[in-house]
Amino acid sequence: MRLNVQHLNLRSLDSLDSWVEKQILALGQVRQIDEANIRLIRLENASPAYQVNVHLVTPGPDVFAESRDHTLRAAFEKVIKQLREQITSRATKRLQKVKSNLSAPAVKSRGARGS
Repeated sequence: MRLNVQHLNLRSLDSLDSWVEKQILALGQVRQIDEANIRLIRLENASPAYQVNVHLVTPGPDVFAESRDHTLRAAFEKVIKQLREQITSRATKRLQKVKSNLSAPAVKSRGARGS
C-alpha cells in the first residue's frame, strides 16, 4: 500500500503520522487498499479548525471520506468511522447479492423441449 499524507497549515509530527498510518493499515485488513491519500488541514479562521480528507484507492470503487472537528484526532476518528461504514456497507451489499442469486429459483426457458 502506498500512503500519502499531506499537511496543510500543520506541522508534520512522527507521532501523528505513525498514528494515521496505523489507523489506515487497520482498514487495510478489512479491504485491500492500493493507495491512501490523506489531507490533514488546519483552517486558521474557521470553526471547527481541523479538516481531514481521505481517498482510498481500492479494487472496484474508491472510498472517500471527509470530516471536520475542533481537534485533528477527533476529525480523523470521524473519517475512519465513515470509511469503516462504507466498506462494511459495500461488503454487506455484495454478500446479499450473492445470497439472493444462490436462493433464486432456476427459471425454465420457454422453448425447452420435453416439457
